[in-house]
Amino acid sequence: MSSPVHFEKQHLIRFHHCDPAGIVFYPEYLVIIDELIEDWFTEGMKTSFADLHAIERIGIPAARIEVDFLSPSKIGDMLCLRLFVTRIGTKSFTLTVEASVGETVRLRAVLVRVVASLDGLRSIPIPDALRARLQPYLLTEPQDGRGPKAT
Repeated sequence: MSSPVHFEKQHLIRFHHCDPAGIVFYPEYLVIIDELIEDWFTEGMKTSFADLHAIERIGIPAARIEVDFLSPSKIGDMLCLRLFVTRIGTKSFTLTVEASVGETVRLRAVLVRVVASLDGLRSIPIPDALRARLQPYLLTEPQDGRGPKAT
């Protein structure tokens, strides 16, 4: 079995991410995930997320987000974020993001992102160049229902 290709990045949990209980305030995870997606475009897929929006006039808004908060994260934690593509459709694609510290998965999220024209504010087919960049990150083997297992 070959290892799935994924994008991985470290993310330090800072004071501003936390609520009065001293743990990450759950909406902050959505910001962290969006930043990861932008970094994946720029660093992983070697394409400009900014140019996609500003020049090509294409956005990838969220159509669906499902998050399992499995264990709390605190200030000073260094999260290992892993992003996998689990489906590439005609006008949308699905991502799985895992955040962990050591062997402990803190969060698992499944996101459906739609490819949309920013001028018409409507979904459009995934451009061939983007589809080609997504393809290497696509998991091709079924998972056990608990998310991808990164190597």
